[in-house]
Amino acid sequence: MPKVAGIDSSTQSCKVVVCDADSGEVLAQASAPHPDGTECPPSAWWAALQEAASGLLDDVAAIGVAGQQHGMVTLDSRGEEVRPALLWNDTRSAAAATKLVERLGGARAWAEAVGSVPLASMTVTKLAWLAEHEPENADRVAQVMLPHDYLTWRLCGQPEQAVTDRGDASGTAYWSPITGEYRTDLLELAFGRVPNVPRVLAPNEPAGETPDGVLVSAGTGDNMGAALGLGIEEGDVVVSLGTSGTVFGVYDKPTTDPSGIVAGFADATGRFLPLVCTLNAARVLTSTAAMLGVDLARFDELALAAAPGSGGLVLLPYLDGERTPNLPDAAGSLHNLRREAMTPENLARAAVEGMLCGLADGLDALRGQGLVVRRVLLIGGAARSAAVRAVAPTIFGVPVTVPPPAEYVAIGAARQAAWALRGDAHPPTWSLGEGTVEISGDEVADGAAVGEEIRRRYAAARVALYG
Repeated sequence: MPKVAGIDSSTQSCKVVVCDADSGEVLAQASAPHPDGTECPPSAWWAALQEAASGLLDDVAAIGVAGQQHGMVTLDSRGEEVRPALLWNDTRSAAAATKLVERLGGARAWAEAVGSVPLASMTVTKLAWLAEHEPENADRVAQVMLPHDYLTWRLCGQPEQAVTDRGDASGTAYWSPITGEYRTDLLELAFGRVPNVPRVLAPNEPAGETPDGVLVSAGTGDNMGAALGLGIEEGDVVVSLGTSGTVFGVYDKPTTDPSGIVAGFADATGRFLPLVCTLNAARVLTSTAAMLGVDLARFDELALAAAPGSGGLVLLPYLDGERTPNLPDAAGSLHNLRREAMTPENLARAAVEGMLCGLADGLDALRGQGLVVRRVLLIGGAARSAAVRAVAPTIFGVPVTVPPPAEYVAIGAARQAAWALRGDAHPPTWSLGEGTVEISGDEVADGAAVGEEIRRRYAAARVALYG
């Protein structure tokens, strides 16, 4: 019974799971925190990995790493860090993103080149910021990596040539999932020259071995890792409700959305992973609960006690600005306040409905790129909410599956490691395990008209305020 390990190096922590390579059963897991903030020394991720993995990797046959997307890791000619890595949530490169879009001829040109329109989160914009604001550091940069690339490189003993995978590379905005090649012209446009970039491996191709002889797989980005861990197929769309919200599904061809709403990523299996991101998800619920002076269990009770539609109340949940729609300076707002509707129950339900309406707009954006949405897999911290589970099929208009809580990014990295270990054409088949909750299609049909009306009111409020 070979064992494999998967590593999820996220913004907040490093999580390690050890799985049975044949069944995917989780045998052990541990975690260690990362420093807070929007920049971080890459060596801190390595230290966290060593802490979390202590005693867990002694008898594993292969290791895979899935990491937070987009982060900019810069190394000099000796392999030393030039500066702390800028993370996906560091927005100092927003102006650089706007300039880059203009310099290439607009959003459509970028979408057709690399599948995505640059945002402050993406690596290409961070390199442009570095060249403009820290030219001395920029001059020292010999190699640019992503967070998962860096950890794979360290696991493999820091070889001369770093490697990556097509999934994570597609989030840089200088590697094209359309052509399967780096766009070095775009890298030069942003940075002024072309530093060394990792070689892009095939999905099941090993990156190398640790000094102890343990196979290391190609690794991938966190969203691609989650998709692999969940084993999604065409027709499945994942809605992840964490600090931010993501909506993504696998597709058989690359997407090019000039609006910038859908990022045209590749996945970790050789297919594609169009993705929509919202800034506001689980914290909409926790913030509303705090305002009402209740815990999350009581918040659920209040929301479930209100009728669908929240008595007409509509919450636009842009508490931290918003990325989809692109309203970075927006604030949350409550609409249709009438005396009879102003109850704690209606406010709690309006928070749930507003958060889910924003993500339902993401489902529509994916449909606009050609994806068929047959069911939603609901994951993340807020997926545990009884109110969210009750309201989601009404708002989304399709059946909803809630997999059991698990570290799906790390499990996806472990599944990739098992795939590389076997050398098969396809990844091993792992089940989601016990505890999966299915919300039937009949419930969706009964709530279709109600869901459409809730979404109509949400859209009307958004248009009235923002056009």
